[in-house]
Amino acid sequence: MAGIHITDLESAINFWRVRDPSPDGVSLPAPTRALAEVYALLVFGHASEVAESDVSPAALAAWLTWYESTPDTPCIAICSTSQGDADCKGCGRTFDEVQHWPAMGPADKRATWRRITLEGTAWRFNRYAERAVESPGPL
Repeated sequence: MAGIHITDLESAINFWRVRDPSPDGVSLPAPTRALAEVYALLVFGHASEVAESDVSPAALAAWLTWYESTPDTPCIAICSTSQGDADCKGCGRTFDEVQHWPAMGPADKRATWRRITLEGTAWRFNRYAERAVESPGPL
């Protein structure tokens, strides 16, 4: 089972900095502070991810609110796994990831997003990038 990756914590912190800015430029609102504590512990421990079960309820709630603002699926409606490919040429997910996507939890979905983004070989990142344009999430 995947954990919450440090890059997702960074994104969630930045999401909350825009959504709920510091009232005085110094203190952090509760969601940002909860996420920053987890982030700091990862940096201090030279770790890149933390198990969801090891995150405080406040930090997990803040992370899940950010997660809901992200696109759910990398699908661009060109699925080659339905034609027998082990990895989808359109989105980059494996056959198992495509099949089990609805049952996957947020951390597992984000781990898949991270992997396909780093690989950058799926058509969503080159040939059909215009299909992958996401509308900005709600603030």
